[in-house]
Amino acid sequence: FRAAMGGCCGEGSDNSAKACAGPAQGGCCGPAPPASAASKQNVVDGVKEYYGETLQSSGDLKTSACTACEKPPQEILDIIKKIPDEVNSKFYGCGYPTPLGIEGKRVLDLGCGSGRDCYIASALVGEAGTVVGVDMTEQQLAVAKQHAEPYCRQQLGYLESNMRFLHGYIEELTTSLGLKENSVDLIISNCVVNLSVNKDKVLEQLHRVLATGGEFQFSDVFTDTALSPEIQSHKVLVGECLGGAMEVEAFKSLAKKVGFDAPALVSQTGIEVHDKELRSLLGDAKFWSITWRLTKGGGSAAGGCCAGKKCC
Repeated sequence: FRAAMGGCCGEGSDNSAKACAGPAQGGCCGPAPPASAASKQNVVDGVKEYYGETLQSSGDLKTSACTACEKPPQEILDIIKKIPDEVNSKFYGCGYPTPLGIEGKRVLDLGCGSGRDCYIASALVGEAGTVVGVDMTEQQLAVAKQHAEPYCRQQLGYLESNMRFLHGYIEELTTSLGLKENSVDLIISNCVVNLSVNKDKVLEQLHRVLATGGEFQFSDVFTDTALSPEIQSHKVLVGECLGGAMEVEAFKSLAKKVGFDAPALVSQTGIEVHDKELRSLLGDAKFWSITWRLTKGGGSAAGGCCAGKKCC
């Protein structure tokens, strides 16, 4: 695959991500304080409400964490122009994780929302490729499903849609969703993993469904410090992708533990918090939108699974 051109706002930053500043507080970042099933479910329900009901468009966001502002490659820009307005306006992400050079590939989008990245991938993989989107928010999936068939037929000239959308949780890919192990070549995700209350399970599940030599390329929010339980359970901060932000070094350790090759940083940029009340709650914590590339054996994190080949 050829690497996507950037995370939220570009190929790097003067501020490099720092190692953990203290004991991780939970999620993918190490031992978490005891959390009841009820408190975890409250976070899940809050995310569903925020993306299914509270947000009507990207204009309702209070930070820059859930919007992508880096100009993507021209090929992707041309595709986005063909995507229905409703799909674009209801999409929330912090980057452009979909790489080029994926013709004929089997793609899985974790937390696809209204489906913008699925629609991009649909065009890039061609009629012979396949795209599966997974999301837990029914309102978002309804938008993705509504436009899929006419988009593929009328805009791309396919005989039928090469996309399908599944309602469920990204922690349950091989269980309730029924995806088979080693069944996809590329997994993408756009500012979604941070929303999970069980990030360990997410990485374990996507490692299972990814074929050997395949890649997980995703844009997400990361932080430089341990976040307090108050921040981790704050409905707006979680919904804005800050409350569940992952610590960089702990994420790298988890990726290695699960079985991925060393993560390769594709791009990084700082995140702005416009709301004064939210900024006060966050204190001195720094946040970045980072796009990473992870490979599952047989690939090259530095150059993608087709490093050195003409497709890149």
